[in-house]
Amino acid sequence: MGNSGKTYRVCILGCRGRGTAAGRAYHAHPRTEVVGLCDLKSDLLATLGDDLGVAARYTDLDQMISELRPEIVAIPTGTEFHYELSMRVLEYGVNIDVEKPICVDLVQADTVIKTAAHKGVRTAVHHQGRVGASMKAVSRAVKEGRIGRLRHVSASGKGYYGGYGLMNIGTHLINYILEIAGPCNRVSASALTNGKPIGPEDVLPSPSGMGTIAGEHITAYLEFEGNVTASLSQHRFPVVDSAAYAVEVFGTEGRLFWKSDGAWILPSPHFVPEMEQWEPLPLDIPDQFDPSKSAEADFAFAGEFAACLDDAREHTCSGIEGRHVLEIMMGIFESAAYGMPVPLPQIRRDHPLLRWLDELNHDSPPPMPRGYVEWLAAEDERIGRA
Repeated sequence: MGNSGKTYRVCILGCRGRGTAAGRAYHAHPRTEVVGLCDLKSDLLATLGDDLGVAARYTDLDQMISELRPEIVAIPTGTEFHYELSMRVLEYGVNIDVEKPICVDLVQADTVIKTAAHKGVRTAVHHQGRVGASMKAVSRAVKEGRIGRLRHVSASGKGYYGGYGLMNIGTHLINYILEIAGPCNRVSASALTNGKPIGPEDVLPSPSGMGTIAGEHITAYLEFEGNVTASLSQHRFPVVDSAAYAVEVFGTEGRLFWKSDGAWILPSPHFVPEMEQWEPLPLDIPDQFDPSKSAEADFAFAGEFAACLDDAREHTCSGIEGRHVLEIMMGIFESAAYGMPVPLPQIRRDHPLLRWLDELNHDSPPPMPRGYVEWLAAEDERIGRA
């Protein structure tokens, strides 16, 4: 088991909401120790530093890495910063945990993966739910054959604007589908804005710096080996509804249902009201997990990072897997724009929506607000719905 039992030194680069979650998980896990924090805002550094009892606080990531020599640097920042910060950290030969999605396009993702391989270090993308207790329970039930042969997976987002929801929440859902069904071979998609198929005028900068997006309502169809398929819906609701965030798995002999806080099995492939009951699946809560100190999935993610470094293997949520998630998302945008299925992996690695605009000699996307609420208001005004 190599370094089994070793405690790995971790630095957190970015101390906002996701940085706080990552910091608490790495601080709580017995196999990892948070040794330093970095952020440009002193108040965020002070708040998280006091919370974790970490005195080493920096505004310069190069100084932090040079002085503390961590083995893992977590990068829980806005997506538009992932590429630059990942590349800066990788130059030190340090393993990285980057927030999802890995980058804004495949050119960036390819460079990050290639650089990590050259440096001999591991990349992980923070799809924490994949190693969480509820997804582990669903995955185990599939592998044990409890629903017979896998047929189809259906996943739904929370009701964000479609393209933004794809890059924000869809990245998690796709990662869950990959855990269940394996690598994706081909994608097809429909994207509608204001009830009509997207046009070049609907290509926009994403809220929260997640690159270029299009589509208010996105419905995607994914194909896998063994005649297995999946559907993914990212549809804008009037109000965001976390209750819609779910995955259902269909087999020849039963069905499974995933939520972030639980997993259930229906021991029949077809639901008949008042004749069948969903049964809860047992959850594997990590040893030494304390819910008052961190979220369970983040805690499990930290433990998986320690284990993968012990064994010199890829993280379950590796950068390679995170890049495949991005391939699927870029394939969804490409299929919706060009009106045809997209085989994976793509030969062209540039952003398909920007390529589409260029081929149509259309203007670059106009500037949009970064905040989601302000972005939605500007989009509703653009499409005449204000």
